[in-house]
Amino acid sequence: MGRDLTALFDPRSVAVVGASDDPAKYGHAVAAQALRAPDRRPVHLVNRRGGTVLGRTAATSLSSIGEPVELVVISVPGAGFEAAVDDALACGAKAIVAITAGFAEAGPAGVARQRAIADRVRAAGAVLVGPNCLGIADNTTELYLASDRFAPGSVALLSQSGNLALELQLRGEPHALGFSRFVSLGNQADVTLVDLVEDCARHEATTAIAVYAEDFGDGRAFAAAAAAVGKPVVLLTAGRGSASARSAQSHTGALTTSADVVAAACRDAGVELVRTPREMTVALAALAALASRPRTRGRRTAVLTDGGGHGAIAADAAEDAGLDVPELGGPTQDGLRAVLWEQSSVGNPVDLAGMGEQRPLSYADTARELLAADEVDAVLMTGYFGGYAASEGGLGGGPSGGSVLADGEARAAKEIVAHLAATPKPLVLQSMYPRSPSCRVLAEAGVPVFAATEDAARALAAMTGRAAADVAGIPSLPPPAAPLEDPGYHGVRALLGAAGVPFPAAREVTDEAGVLAAAAEFDGPYVLKALHLLHKSDAGGVALRLADRDALLAAYREMHDRLGAPAHSVEAMADLSDGVELIVGVNQDPRFGPVAMVGLGGVLTETLRDVAFALAPVPAARAEALLRGLRSAALLDGVRGRPAVDVAAAAAVIERITTVAAAHPEIAELEVNPLLVRPDGALALDARAVLH
Repeated sequence: MGRDLTALFDPRSVAVVGASDDPAKYGHAVAAQALRAPDRRPVHLVNRRGGTVLGRTAATSLSSIGEPVELVVISVPGAGFEAAVDDALACGAKAIVAITAGFAEAGPAGVARQRAIADRVRAAGAVLVGPNCLGIADNTTELYLASDRFAPGSVALLSQSGNLALELQLRGEPHALGFSRFVSLGNQADVTLVDLVEDCARHEATTAIAVYAEDFGDGRAFAAAAAAVGKPVVLLTAGRGSASARSAQSHTGALTTSADVVAAACRDAGVELVRTPREMTVALAALAALASRPRTRGRRTAVLTDGGGHGAIAADAAEDAGLDVPELGGPTQDGLRAVLWEQSSVGNPVDLAGMGEQRPLSYADTARELLAADEVDAVLMTGYFGGYAASEGGLGGGPSGGSVLADGEARAAKEIVAHLAATPKPLVLQSMYPRSPSCRVLAEAGVPVFAATEDAARALAAMTGRAAADVAGIPSLPPPAAPLEDPGYHGVRALLGAAGVPFPAAREVTDEAGVLAAAAEFDGPYVLKALHLLHKSDAGGVALRLADRDALLAAYREMHDRLGAPAHSVEAMADLSDGVELIVGVNQDPRFGPVAMVGLGGVLTETLRDVAFALAPVPAARAEALLRGLRSAALLDGVRGRPAVDVAAAAAVIERITTVAAAHPEIAELEVNPLLVRPDGALALDARAVLH
C-alpha cells in the first residue's frame, strides 16, 4: 500500500523553524506562504531570537510552543540542523520538510550525516522530505510550504528543480493547467520519488503526475510504481545523452546509454517521456483533455487543414511524433466528397482548399465525417481555423469577412464540440490564432489548442497512447542465484547451457593433444577460438570452417604462435546458411538494474547499431516484439529468396539469457554474440561475461 504520508500533506499543525523577516532568507518565503491559510490549521513560526516574524509572535524553540506539532519545516544553517530535527521529533513531529542543504550533495561526510539523520527520523516513525529541498504544497488541503504559489488543478508536480517547477507553472497557464500538489524532491534521504508516486496514485484530486528527476534512486522501483499507478505519468529527466556507469568491455556495454535505459523503462511502464519543459506542458495539456474523452490505442491520424502547406507540415509532424497518417479508404473519401467541393483533397491530409472561407461549417462537416470513420483513430486540425473570429475580435485575423464568417466559424466550433460528444476520439487543434473566440470554444470543451504544429502533433501522440504490446510492464527480478565462479568462456557457456541456451559442441584445449582429442569427439568442420581475448574476431583469434583434424591442428599452431593465448576452444562449426546473426546482451545499470539489448549481431553490431532495449528479464513474447521492431526486421521473414527464420525460437533463448543475467547481479555485462537464428531454431555461437 506504500507509506502513509498523511502527516506530510494534511497535517493537523505546522511549524516553520528558521522563520524570518529577512526577505533574503528562505525561511521568510516559506513562513509567508504558510500563513496564507491560518484558519485551516495552527501555524507556528520559530526563530531562536524570538520577537515577531511577519507580524506574529515567534517562538524561540519548538518546545516553547507548548503543544505537539505534526509537520515541521526546517530552514536553518547546516550546523544547527541535527538539533532542529531532534527537537522536532521530541515535540511529536510525524513529518519534516528539510530545506537546509549541505548533505549528500557535499561529499562523503555529508552522505554520512544525511544517512544518520534519516535513520533517526525513521526510528521515530516519522517521514522526511529532503534535505536540500525547496518545500511542498498541497492545494487540496491548503498546505503552502514552498516559496511560490501554484495554481490549483489536478496535476501532482514532483521536481528536483524549483526553477523548472516555476517554468511549468508559467507554461501551464495558457492551457488552464493547475497543480494538486508540488513536492521538491531534494536528496530523497527518506521519502523517495517512489513513495510520492505511490501516494499520488491514492490521491483522488490528482489525475496526472509530472516528474522532473535528475536522480531516480531506484529507477526500476520508480518504473514499477509508475506502471501500477493507474494515472498518467509524464517524465522529464536530465543527462539522457551520457553513458551509464559501466565497464564497456562488450558490445552491450559500449552501446547502452542512459537514454536507452530511461526510454526502455518508460516505454515498458507506459510513462510519457518528454525532453523539455515545453514538451511536458504539451503532454500534460493533452492528458488533461482525456478527462472528457477516451484514450485510444490506435494511432491512425487524419489531418484536417484549410491549406496545403499546413497539411503537409502537420502530416510530417504527426509522423515524427509516432503517429500514422495513412491514405483514407474509398468509403471515407466518398463521405468527404459529399460535404466538400470538387477542388478539396480527401486523401489525407484532407484539405478544404478554400471552402472554409465560403462556408465555415465545412470545418465541422469534415470533422464529423473523420470522427465517424472506423479507419480514423484521431484527428489533427491545422491552419487558419480561428482566424475569422480573430479578425472580428481584433486579434489580428487575416482576410476581412466581417461578422458573417466570424459567426459561421463560431457555429462550426460548437458543432465540432457536438460531434466530439457523439463520437468521442482524440482531436487536437493547431491554429494561427489560438486565442481567438472560436478556438476558446474548443479549448473550453477540452480540445487542446496550440500555436505550434509540432506541439499539436506531440499532444495527439500523448492522447492516443501506445499499443498494448509496447506497454509491457516492469518485469520482476528472479531470486539471486549462486554467484558465477568461472567467468571464463566455457564457464559462461556452462551457466547459460544449464538454463537451456543451446550451443554447438565444444571443448577447451591447452595443447596439441587436447586439439586432437576434441577432433575425435565430434566431426568437422571445426571452429577454433583463442580464449581470454576481449574481442576474438578483431584480434584474429577465430578460425572458421576448418575441414578436418589436419586443418584444425595447423590453425591451432599458427594461432598459438601468433597470439600466445593460454587456452583455446575447439567447436563444431554451425551451419550459417539461411541464418541471421543476432546479439543478446544484458548490462547492469546502476539505477535500473539489468537492462537487456537485442538486435542485429555479428562483427558489425557496433557499426549497424540496430538494437532495442528493455528491462530484464525479457519474456519471450516481449523479446519477439523487440525483434519485430528492429529496422532490419525484414531479414527475419526472409528476403531475396531466403527462408524466414524461427523468431519464436530466438525469443525463447532471449528469455533464458536475460533471466540468467537478472539472477546474477555480480555480472556487470553478459553477452551472447552471435545468436544464430535459422529456419529450424536458434544456436548461441559465442558468449562473454564481465564481472563487477
